[in-house]
Amino acid sequence: MRRLLILAVTLLACAAPLAAGAAPISIKVVVLTTFESGADTGDRPGEFQFWAERLPLTHTLTVPGIERPVRYSDDGVLGVVTGMRGRARESVAALALDPQLDLTQAYWIVAGIAGVDPRVGSIGSAAWASYVVDADPIFEIDDREAPADWPYGLYSLGAARPGIKGSAAGSSDMVWKLDPQLTNWAFAMTRDIALPDTAVLQKDRAGYPEELTAQRPPFVFLGDALGATRFWHGQRRTQWARDWVKLWTDGQGVFAMTDCEDQGVLDVLSLYGRLGRVDVRRVLVLRTASNYSYEPLGQSQAVRFAEGGALAGFEAAYRVGAPVVKALVAGWDRYATTLPGEAKP
Repeated sequence: MRRLLILAVTLLACAAPLAAGAAPISIKVVVLTTFESGADTGDRPGEFQFWAERLPLTHTLTVPGIERPVRYSDDGVLGVVTGMRGRARESVAALALDPQLDLTQAYWIVAGIAGVDPRVGSIGSAAWASYVVDADPIFEIDDREAPADWPYGLYSLGAARPGIKGSAAGSSDMVWKLDPQLTNWAFAMTRDIALPDTAVLQKDRAGYPEELTAQRPPFVFLGDALGATRFWHGQRRTQWARDWVKLWTDGQGVFAMTDCEDQGVLDVLSLYGRLGRVDVRRVLVLRTASNYSYEPLGQSQAVRFAEGGALAGFEAAYRVGAPVVKALVAGWDRYATTLPGEAKP
């Protein structure tokens, strides 16, 4: 009997936001992070904690299908821990379907850590993506067993060899071009933000003497995101990633950040955008570098995470992303109906 009472109370609590015909919560900005180390506040931070503590996000809401309660502010900012890899796709779908939330005018900012190509960025840096490219629909042959004239054993579905576009079977697309005016607006606002640097990061940068950009102190730049649910690493795979992004963007994109979730997020938002539940034009992707995509000179090729890299990435994501969130909220009279950079209708 006691268990039934507890269950009933729990169900009533979950239903409370819609009780008595309550209107859904109108959301201005959704901040998507992928993991948190412990509690949302007060302990060792993951991707979400700085957002929860500093904005702050003071209210919580249970959304069926999302593992952790989401948090939101009085002024309409929603923060979510989606879960990593494929879990992010399910969480975004749960958000889009939840009747407790009105997301029809919401802007979306993916704010998470990633691996950076040493050729274009340095550890602790932040990149706004112009393109998100999907690397999940792919054929794979062990590189040692691939034909001798192939650069690697990864190639498109429906293609006969690397370097040829194939199909996007199982996904709404293979590449998403984010709204350039929105992306450039966010970049222009944040490009000169000072990002933290430490002796630990400097030591890690020193392992890439052949790449001048990899040795720069952390900075904000425009660079594209490659999403794949598998975690890959190494010089050969980094070259594949450069080629893959160039292929699918028709030479317009530059591989910068490798992560496990962006392709799933854009796929789901595109699907629900067609139904009018979200506006996929209002999506920003901000990835910050917690590690390099291949090993330092003379070290093992085994996957390694730089000491202090994750914390630097968490800090950079908030420092760069928060001004954009606050600007969207402050300018809501305009931005509710008009994207930044667009002329008023």
